[in-house]
Amino acid sequence: MPANKYALLRYRIIDRCLTNSMRPYPSKEDLRVACEEALYGSEGERISISTIEKDLWAMRYESELGYEAPIAYNSAHRGYHYEDPEYSISGLNLQEQDLQALRFATLTLLQFRDMPVFEQYHAAIGRIFDRVHAAGPGGGAEQHIQFEQAPRTLGTEHIATLMSGIGEQKVVRFGYRKFNASGGEESQRAIEPYLLKEYRNRWYVIGKPEGADAVRTFALDRMFDVALDSAQFVRDNSFDADRYFKHSLGITSGSEGVVEYRWAAAPLLSHYLNSQPLHASQRILKAAPPQPGWTCYAMAVHRTYELNQLMLGFGAEVQPLAPASWVEEMTQIHRKALAELSTTQGQA
Repeated sequence: MPANKYALLRYRIIDRCLTNSMRPYPSKEDLRVACEEALYGSEGERISISTIEKDLWAMRYESELGYEAPIAYNSAHRGYHYEDPEYSISGLNLQEQDLQALRFATLTLLQFRDMPVFEQYHAAIGRIFDRVHAAGPGGGAEQHIQFEQAPRTLGTEHIATLMSGIGEQKVVRFGYRKFNASGGEESQRAIEPYLLKEYRNRWYVIGKPEGADAVRTFALDRMFDVALDSAQFVRDNSFDADRYFKHSLGITSGSEGVVEYRWAAAPLLSHYLNSQPLHASQRILKAAPPQPGWTCYAMAVHRTYELNQLMLGFGAEVQPLAPASWVEEMTQIHRKALAELSTTQGQA
């Protein structure tokens, strides 16, 4: 971390000491110890009194900082204080719960810092993180909150180009690899990009292919040689992202219309589904469950790949009930999986 960043952190710590009504009039030694403990702990580098003196001068007079902090020395108390008791270099009278909310927000932002599209904001995000987490007690929130992160998110290097295409309404051309059993079949595509969407740590672009009447979804991790075309397009105002995904689970918008799917869930899974529904349309059915203690549910969504994958992930804790074609489809998938497992076990 560059020295100027350490200095910014020390300024925040000194500000916190000078505004602490429980320990007023800190001495230079008090400020030195506070900075040292906050930045390095009991073992690590040391901060000198001369560094604190330079910090106090900078907070008072450094024009680039813009603080003009009214720091004064009180000879009676042998310590420093702000002549204006309402002053703080943050200019914000934040309570601890406000700071906790900001810390949570900066942690959310920090997880995107290394994505290529955010490279130009890397330093700014770091400064925000440093300042907020040095702004009061309770720092180190990153030790108490951990976000889900994929080991590596492929395709994020295309986000900046796609964002430019969306904003400037320019056609985007790219190569695309189709995942299938025979291998990665490649083709050349050109789309009018409308929307970037993340789903389970993967990024997708929704756009209208050249000559098509409807939008399609493309996975960024399958794209290559992504480039803006000089051709511009007029956005189809009939496309509305919220409406497009209103009845979808995941990234796919079905083409067969909305269907009410019914299923039953085991007691433990029911608690999870009640606390976090799979979809906004999810509701509990007043129907006799197939097994004692189970709960019946329904939701109105498109028939998509993600729907089946989600339900299959619950294993034996879910029993499909309707429509009949979906029940048969899920049954065949389970039978095939059981047959594959039996074959594997027989070869072991």
